[in-house]
Amino acid sequence: MSTAPTQPRSPFDLVVDYFRDFRVLKETRTEYWGLQVINFLDCTIFFAMLNIASVYLSADFGFSDQAAGWILTVFTSGTTICLFFSGLATDWLGIRRSMYISMTALLILRLTAVICGLMPDIPHRGWIVAASFALSAPFMAMVQTMFQAANKRFTTARSRSAGFNLWYLFMNIGAAAGGFLIDIVRLWLKLPNAHIFTYGVISAILCMIVAAFTIRREEQLYGPDEEPPAAAAAPVRLSPWENAARVLSESMFWRFAALVTLLLGVRAVFAYMYLLMPKYWLRVIGEDARMGTLQAVNPILIIIGLIVLIPVLHRFNVYKMLVYGAMISGLSLFALVFPSYGNQTYVYSLVCLTILSIGELIWSPRLNEYTAAIAPEGQEGTYLGLSLVPWFVAKTGVSALSGYMLTRYCPEEYAGAPLRDQLAAGAVPFWDSPSAMWLILALPAIAGPLIALALRGWFTKGARWDTKTAAH
Repeated sequence: MSTAPTQPRSPFDLVVDYFRDFRVLKETRTEYWGLQVINFLDCTIFFAMLNIASVYLSADFGFSDQAAGWILTVFTSGTTICLFFSGLATDWLGIRRSMYISMTALLILRLTAVICGLMPDIPHRGWIVAASFALSAPFMAMVQTMFQAANKRFTTARSRSAGFNLWYLFMNIGAAAGGFLIDIVRLWLKLPNAHIFTYGVISAILCMIVAAFTIRREEQLYGPDEEPPAAAAAPVRLSPWENAARVLSESMFWRFAALVTLLLGVRAVFAYMYLLMPKYWLRVIGEDARMGTLQAVNPILIIIGLIVLIPVLHRFNVYKMLVYGAMISGLSLFALVFPSYGNQTYVYSLVCLTILSIGELIWSPRLNEYTAAIAPEGQEGTYLGLSLVPWFVAKTGVSALSGYMLTRYCPEEYAGAPLRDQLAAGAVPFWDSPSAMWLILALPAIAGPLIALALRGWFTKGARWDTKTAAH
């Protein structure tokens, strides 16, 4: 007897399922929900600080574009390096102690940035603030690894996926709030940039208070139908160095590394959002540019996409979504190639950020899926870890060059007059304008995905696709 074919589910049903999945979080304890409050508070100041840092260093302390770029290079690269080691520290200290240590240190360093910003008579205050950025890197990294460990520790096996999804949702809500915070301080309250860091001081205090009242236990949470794993002899494993050497000898890894390298131009676009775009907006739109609101566009669209698009996109081929999504994000910079100034730049910037966000929703989650599909069993973590090496090198280079790109193509003044006025007068040749900068950066961003599409067969050779996902 034949059975009736299963009817395909509508996008609406998939969205309903997305929200329904969160019901399983009722199995979690107070610790998990306290963690999400801390996540929101910390992400708000992290993204606000990251997006205002270049402007703060130049406008308030007189650093050149190049010097500000190098300071951010030390900060962002230092954070990435520390991520390799902060997990060990977090495991040793525990979640609660890691929270107190990192937040206490960040409170002191942010308070230093506030005092130096509000007191211009402090000797060498610029270099003191630069040092505070650099010193905050290990504590920023500790917070990130603490979040990952706590999300796993405070959820059951059944609620873990929903727990991480909600954490990512709260992170993007905090990122959007961080953008709005910049404009509230600068444009609405007419306060100095230093008071963006004042919020950081307050948020660090609030995070410690929330931790004190909500994070009481740190042991792994198990559901009602779960049992702690029985103690067993540890399996024989290769050392990290032996495992890395084995991976580096495999042709499959080099195919994976080649694809990751091709996508560096796309990933760099997200670095341009805090390295180049804030000063670009201030110099092309004007000092009253709503740069914080523009920075909030990406996380807001990600929040909407997480609810509406992600459940639908899971039905499509991993590699195609990875490449086509990266291609869409790469195309975003071409919107800024059109010459503009003043309010017209808002239009092109919104188009750019919208295209970028749509592409991100499609390709970013697929990268981890592709990694799991292409990596041999038991080597997924090594593949993912080694894939960070080219991104670290590229991000360091992009950060270091950002100041030079601004000085060359988007200076405060051109031929003795404000850049905005010269753009309005049509006195800036294309190859001396911000449009040329965006064109130069857009070409590698789109070239990488096009090459990856042309070599699809080579990049997917030997992949182990999830049977729930179409592989064609």
